[in-house]
Amino acid sequence: MKTVNLADSIARTRRNFLATSASGLGTLALAHMLQGQGLLGAADTSGLTPLAPKPPHFAPKAKNCIFLFMAGAPSQMDLFDPKPKLDELHGKPLPESLTKDVRFAFIKKKTAVLMRSPREFSRHGQCGMELSDFLPHIGTCADDIALVRSIYSEQFNHHPGQLMMNTGVPRFGSPSVGSWLNYGLGSESKNLPGYVVLTAGRGSSGGTSNWTSGFLPSTYAGVLFRGKGEPILNLDNPPGVGTGLQRASLDALRDLNSRRYLETLDPEIQSRIASYELAFRMQKSAPELVDLRDESKETLELYGVGRKDLPNAGRGGGKNVFSSFSTNCLLARRMVERGVRFVNLYHASWDHHSNLEKELRFNATMADQPVAALIKDLKQRGLLDETLVVWGSEFGRTPLGENRGGRSANTGRDHHPFSFSIFMAGGGIRGGQVLGKTDDVGWHAVEDRMHINDFHATLLHLFGFDHENLTYRFKGRDFRLTDVSGQVFNKLIA
Repeated sequence: MKTVNLADSIARTRRNFLATSASGLGTLALAHMLQGQGLLGAADTSGLTPLAPKPPHFAPKAKNCIFLFMAGAPSQMDLFDPKPKLDELHGKPLPESLTKDVRFAFIKKKTAVLMRSPREFSRHGQCGMELSDFLPHIGTCADDIALVRSIYSEQFNHHPGQLMMNTGVPRFGSPSVGSWLNYGLGSESKNLPGYVVLTAGRGSSGGTSNWTSGFLPSTYAGVLFRGKGEPILNLDNPPGVGTGLQRASLDALRDLNSRRYLETLDPEIQSRIASYELAFRMQKSAPELVDLRDESKETLELYGVGRKDLPNAGRGGGKNVFSSFSTNCLLARRMVERGVRFVNLYHASWDHHSNLEKELRFNATMADQPVAALIKDLKQRGLLDETLVVWGSEFGRTPLGENRGGRSANTGRDHHPFSFSIFMAGGGIRGGQVLGKTDDVGWHAVEDRMHINDFHATLLHLFGFDHENLTYRFKGRDFRLTDVSGQVFNKLIA
C-alpha cells in the first residue's frame, strides 16, 4: 500500500485551492487586481458571490424598493376609500347574503351593523384624488401616487395575512419579496446588506417570518437594523479585539469554509462567507449610515425627526414612536442612495378593534408627514423614478362596527380581506390615478380587482422580471413569489 504524506497532501490541496481555476479564488484575486488597474473589462462574477449584481429578464423601471408595511391593517374607509353610503346606512345590518359564509375574527354576525366614518375627505392634486383629513401631507403627493382601492386576499388573521403580503403564500418557509429581488438582481451595495428591515411601534404579528429568505440561501434574508446606537446587535468588536486580529480570524474562517464548500457545494456556506465579510465591512459603513449629522436642518424638519408623540397612543404607541418612524423614513432614503436594493419599514399596530378615532389619528399623524417627506425627498434628489415606494398591509377593516361581547358601543372595526387599499409611487408607477373600485359600503372589490399575487406580479415586472420565470427549485419543484397565479396590472405602469 502506498504511504500518503499528510503534510504534503495538505500543501498540494491548499495550492490547488488557491491557484486553480476550479476553486476560482486565485483567479478572482488576479481579476480584482487587474480590474482595479483598468486592465480588465467588466466580468460576470455572479457565480463567485451570492449578492453580485445580475441582469433581470428585461429592462427594469425600478432599481430599489422601500416598502412601508403598516402592520395590523389600517382602516381603508377612514383613510383612502370614502363611502358616503355608510352615512345613510349607519346602524343598519348588512344583508345576510353578504355575511352568510364569512368568518370574522371577533364580530358577532347576528347583531353587527354598519358604521359610518367620521372622517372628512377632500380632493388633492391635479388628479383630484380623494383622501382623508388624517393624511394632509400625503395628499400633497397625490399626483405622484397610484392608489389601488381593490386589493383583496383570502386571509383574515394577522400572521397568515402578513405572510401572504410579504411572501406570496400564507404559510411559513417561503422567501419574502425583498429576498426574491435580491436573489434575482443581487445587490449594488458592497458595504451594506441588499435587504434591510427597520421597525417602529409594537412589532408585527409575523415578526422575522415577514422578512425571511425561506428556502433561498440565508444571504438573501432581511437584516434588522436599529435606528440609533449600534445599528446591528453585536456588530462592534468586543473590547481587546483589534481590526488586525479580526481580519486574521476571518481569513482563517474563510479558508476553512471555502474548503468545505468545495467538498459539499452547499450554497449556505457561500452565504456564511459572504455574511462574515459583509459584517466586517459594515463596521465602518453602518455607523456612518445612521449618523444623521450630515443631514441639513431643513431635511430633518421635513421628515419630522425629533417630533414628540401625540398623547393617548394606544396600539400604535411606544417610546418616541413619531421620531423613530421619521428617522426610519430618512434612513430608508440614505440606504437606497447607498445601493440597498430593498428596505422594509414596519410599524405596528393598526389593529383598531376599538378606539378607532383616537388610535387611527395617532398612527396616521405619525406616518403622514415622514411618508410624504420620503416621496418628496426622493423626487428632489432624482431618485424617485428608480425607487418604488409602497404603502401596504395584510388586509383592511370591515364597514361593520365591531360588536365584540362585553362592549356597549361600536368603536372599532374587525379584519376585512375582501377589499382594502394600498398605494405606490415612483419606480415606473403612473402616478396621479386611482385604480379599482369597491361597492357602496366597501365590502367587496368590484372593479379592477387585484389579488396580492397580482400586486407581486406587477412589482416584479417593474424590476424587469417575468414573475412566472423568476423561480427557485426546491424539493423538486420550481417555486416563485406569485405561487401559481398572478397577472401584471399594466394600468399601473407608466
